[in-house]
Amino acid sequence: MTNYRIALFCVVTLSMKYCQGFSTTPFGTKRYTHPKPLFLGPSGGASIAKPKVEIGQKTAVTHKVGEKSKTSNKNRVQTDEPITRKEPNIEDAPMYKVMLLGDEEYDQAHTIQRMCEILEDMDESKAAIVFTGAQQSGKAMCGKYPLEHAELYVEQLLRSDPMIFCDLEEEDKIDKQK
Repeated sequence: MTNYRIALFCVVTLSMKYCQGFSTTPFGTKRYTHPKPLFLGPSGGASIAKPKVEIGQKTAVTHKVGEKSKTSNKNRVQTDEPITRKEPNIEDAPMYKVMLLGDEEYDQAHTIQRMCEILEDMDESKAAIVFTGAQQSGKAMCGKYPLEHAELYVEQLLRSDPMIFCDLEEEDKIDKQK
C-alpha cells in the first residue's frame, strides 16, 4: 500500500512539473493538461506580436510626398431625376342635402326635438331656424352629408311618429365653388 502512495506522489509531482494532472472520477482516472496562457512568452513574460509584413517590403507609390492623391471615377453614370410618388387623385364623396319639407300639421316642439335627436350636428336653435324656414318657404336645408348618412337621416325622420317629411337633394356644383 505504501508503494502505491509513493507512486501516486511521484505521478502527482511529475504531472505538476509538466502542467499535467489526473482527476479521479467514479468512471476512472482521467489525465488532463493545463494550457499555458497565450500571452506568456518563453521566459514567462509578455510576448511581442510578430509583424505580418516583412520589414523592407516595397509598396507601389503613385504620388509624391506632400502631394494630394487624386481620385477619379472613370465610369460615371448619368442619374435620372428621383422618382416621386404621385399622390392618388382622391375625390371627395358627393354631398347630399337633407331638406325639411314644410307642412302645417307639424308640431314645432316635436319636430325640433326629433331633428336634434337624429341629426348629429343639429342643436335646438339651428333646428328652430330650419323649422321656421321650411314653414315659410316650403322647404329648408337641415345639412349636407355623404349619401349614406343623408339617406339614414331622411329614413329616420320619415319613421318618426308623427311623420316628418324630408327630401334628399344632390349638392349643386355652384354650392361646391362657394
